[in-house]
Amino acid sequence: MTEARITVNGQEAPIAPAAAHTTVLDFLRERGLTGTKEGCAEGECGACSVLVARPGVHKPTDWVAVNACLVPVAALDGQEVVTAEGLATPGAPGTPPTLHPVQEELAVRGGSQCGYCTPGFVCSMASEYYRPDRVAGLDAADDADDVLDADHRHEHGPNGFDLHALSGNLCRCTGYRPIRDAAFAVGDPAADDPLARRRDQAPPEPVATRYTQDGGTFLRPGSLAEALRVLRERPEAVVLSGGTDYGVEVNIRSRRESCVVAVDRLPELRGLRRESDHIEIGAALTLTEIERRLDGEVPLLGALFPQFASRLIRNSATLGGNLGTGSPIGDSPPVLLALEASLVLAAADGERVVPLAEYFTGYRQSVRRPDELIRAVRIPLPQAPVTAFHKIAKRRFDDISSVAVAFALDIDAEDGAVRKARIGLGGVAATPIRALATEAALEGRPWTAETVEAAARELRGEGTPMDDHRASALYRSAMLGQSLLKLYTRTTTEAVSS
Repeated sequence: MTEARITVNGQEAPIAPAAAHTTVLDFLRERGLTGTKEGCAEGECGACSVLVARPGVHKPTDWVAVNACLVPVAALDGQEVVTAEGLATPGAPGTPPTLHPVQEELAVRGGSQCGYCTPGFVCSMASEYYRPDRVAGLDAADDADDVLDADHRHEHGPNGFDLHALSGNLCRCTGYRPIRDAAFAVGDPAADDPLARRRDQAPPEPVATRYTQDGGTFLRPGSLAEALRVLRERPEAVVLSGGTDYGVEVNIRSRRESCVVAVDRLPELRGLRRESDHIEIGAALTLTEIERRLDGEVPLLGALFPQFASRLIRNSATLGGNLGTGSPIGDSPPVLLALEASLVLAAADGERVVPLAEYFTGYRQSVRRPDELIRAVRIPLPQAPVTAFHKIAKRRFDDISSVAVAFALDIDAEDGAVRKARIGLGGVAATPIRALATEAALEGRPWTAETVEAAARELRGEGTPMDDHRASALYRSAMLGQSLLKLYTRTTTEAVSS
């Protein structure tokens, strides 16, 4: 263990005397880097986004944009951070700095109005600017069906810039058109760009951390075995993975824990293995890492990712964290239930495998013991050929589900009978659930309008939906049935067109 330190814009600094719960946002602002703003303190506006050097998929290092308001600064012990101030190139004494290409395009195209959100947009745009697999020439006029479907080609510029990189950044002046223009105008990084060259070197290795300040302790164990030993000795400790839920509690509800154990960088929780009968996904891989490493290999997960919060959140959020919170409105549980996933739970005395359908026991409760961690998620193979994920929310992106429905169906190509149906539901009960009655109404019957309409009536009665500020119980029930009818329409339309 060494003194906890963080590198910001190339300068190393001690984390002390910041309290153990202090966020990266507050740490930066205390150091005078006030471009990083607090807008919502919940990870929804992106005014606080910064760049962090993380293990890359296509290069050793990726510059990843994250919400600084949700990350404890102690979690970045030994890591590298770049803020909007650090992107510009310093000029000679008495001369202004040279703007970064992203900053330059935002300036000349009028992409900054009140300016409050601009530094956050700059960092999110810079993350996409440095994405190694960004490919130019995929505008809507191109014949790019093999790369992008028709619904998403308009969201990519001719320079390959994916507008979803900005889905977690809000402009309250509604200046999106010039921001979009700026995003679609940036070119490729220059050969001598220091942040581009930095991608060819490995990011800093996670360091074992024990940081105690103001009555709180932040621990980053050096191994899974050590983490499990800590949890056995301190069952009251809070496990931190992506932090996108815990960070909100710290900011909005002033949550203060005596001990936080970070497992997000443990190598044992960050693997992705393919076996003959299953795919195993490490519980601490971020959703962005899973998305890019699977690259469409699990279509139902591929349908989930673009609808899961925003890119900023997906750059930090993990499956282990999403399942560990036990929220009934988490977006990943319905999908994983439809995929018949199982969880590998690890403790100091060994591991056990629990089907996800048996994991949740009540509102934010599960069979996981305080001394256990979710080590991995296992998805059995082969996968069902017909899948869909329907998220009903007030906004298309970056919103909480009113209802989430995931389908995985095996329909016989010869006789059209439904051989197997798995349906996962979120937002309609105290826990994520399987739609068992609807599955039974489909299995063994022909995939016809009559069968689907009868099954849709069953689906409307699944769960115990409630009235709240997001939706009424009646609306939620109606959307359940409608989602199955929508899936049927899609499959029959595809059959006719093919």
